[in-house]
Amino acid sequence: MAEPTKIKLNVNGRDVDVASEGERSLLEVLREDLLMTGTKYGCGEGACGACSVLVDGKKTFSCSTPVSQVVGKSITTIEGLASGDMLHPVQEAFLQANAFQCGYCTPGMIMATIALLDATPKPSDEQICDAMNGHLCRCCGYSNIKDAVKRVSGLA
Repeated sequence: MAEPTKIKLNVNGRDVDVASEGERSLLEVLREDLLMTGTKYGCGEGACGACSVLVDGKKTFSCSTPVSQVVGKSITTIEGLASGDMLHPVQEAFLQANAFQCGYCTPGMIMATIALLDATPKPSDEQICDAMNGHLCRCCGYSNIKDAVKRVSGLA
């Protein structure tokens, strides 16, 4: 195993230094080194979406992204969305639409929604489904999740 090196990251608008091997996953670094446990470990291979974060505004599966690939980029996690007690509009829409049951997939779904709406502010049903493709919800809350996306985009 390689020796840990100092890696500079920008997470939720803050510069942080971590000592890590560059091939460790971003998910491991977020959860284990930075103690940001909102981003979830699901499948470990980028197939379930639970680990989704935004890297330079694009949805990224953090479980399959080496931390060395995000140096110099802006990383946003679920912890970086709320402002004090004020939820991000997507978080609020998920709450209002009851778009979660157990909540395990919710952080990844919220991050995917933000990426979608940044690219397509008024998405069609098909665009919503395409954006959520690859995100698994064990509780099968997909219709409420779709409702939340429509609510926050002003389509509901």
